[in-house]
Amino acid sequence: MARLAQTAGLTDIQQEILSTVKTFVDKEIIPNAQELEHSDTYPQEIVDGMKEMGLFGLTIAEEYGGLGESLLTYALVVEQIARGWMSVSGVINTHFIVAHMISHHGTEEQKKYYLPKMATGEIRGAFSMSEPDLGSDVAAIKTRAKQDGDEFVIDGAKMWLTNGGTSNLIALLVKTDEGADRPHQNLTCFLVEKPEGYGEVTKGLTIPGKLDKMGYKGVDTTEAVFDGFRIGADAILGGKRGGGFAQMMDGVEVGRVNVSARACGISIRAFELAVDYAQQRSTFGKPIAEHQAIAFKLAEMGTKVEAAHLMMVNAARLKDSGERFDVEAGMAKLLASEYCAEVTQESFRIHGGYGFSKEYEIERLMREAPFLLIGEGTSEIQKTIISRGLLREYRAR
Repeated sequence: MARLAQTAGLTDIQQEILSTVKTFVDKEIIPNAQELEHSDTYPQEIVDGMKEMGLFGLTIAEEYGGLGESLLTYALVVEQIARGWMSVSGVINTHFIVAHMISHHGTEEQKKYYLPKMATGEIRGAFSMSEPDLGSDVAAIKTRAKQDGDEFVIDGAKMWLTNGGTSNLIALLVKTDEGADRPHQNLTCFLVEKPEGYGEVTKGLTIPGKLDKMGYKGVDTTEAVFDGFRIGADAILGGKRGGGFAQMMDGVEVGRVNVSARACGISIRAFELAVDYAQQRSTFGKPIAEHQAIAFKLAEMGTKVEAAHLMMVNAARLKDSGERFDVEAGMAKLLASEYCAEVTQESFRIHGGYGFSKEYEIERLMREAPFLLIGEGTSEIQKTIISRGLLREYRAR
């Protein structure tokens, strides 16, 4: 049993789930990740395996056909999956966020319709907030939904949809002009059902081809173009016009725990590769792990792996307890993603020239780690959230 990134106080069920997932990762993901990633191939067999294990319904309540597990359980599962191949964790992340939003903000009719099908993976969710000209200024969204009788007509372009082509449900944030004084109160979330695929998948909605990315391959990332797309008012999440910003931010907060877990997973794998290679590779008559320069690198890497894991677990447990956790989620995402980049680069350096070869797994991790510095809010955005939260708590008197 590895010493690093262990979690105290888990139930027997949690331990059983994690053991099953780890075995799946070791047998089905790691041996196939290199070939699938280099060819940018969607991991259909792996996805089917996750469906069979019930991972698509991991956090969905049992009354809707899910396993009813906690955010902590989900985060630890994601950590293991990302240890195998980070892209695979992306397949279930946006799905998880959409299921979370429906579970916590949907009408009872929406819960009964979507959640059982999401638990089996029949319905797969995507999450759409970003736009081509929009960074972190979510309130400046331009995509609009104008009411026309009992329907709304949506026009605009969305960007960076993970699972944009392979999903059949999009949680879509648009502007509805509620006449509110604050821009974010004019935003509404629609649940948009669509066929899988690319091109004009349904009247008024086009999903262009996959974006070509430096890393995060295998999973599809797309744009979504709405041109006169018509949708009923019953597709508004929770039936609440103008409530989309708060609903999306709730999804993003749990998404930050997910990104933290992904970063932890990559860090664990980068450390595993480094410590193994350092004991096999010899220079000057001994394994390089016995040279102090390398031994100290391993010590620092292991410490960062452990620190990131503990912060991720703490944030997840706070959310599960019902406590406010925006600051802790931001801290976990900030630390885990930054440490992930550092640990991965140190592993790359330990591999020397071989780290630059596509035959070695560390090359792939070097292209995956930077994504986590950006996903679910950049490090700078996390610092903004953290500082505001700390100033709120430590207000000068």
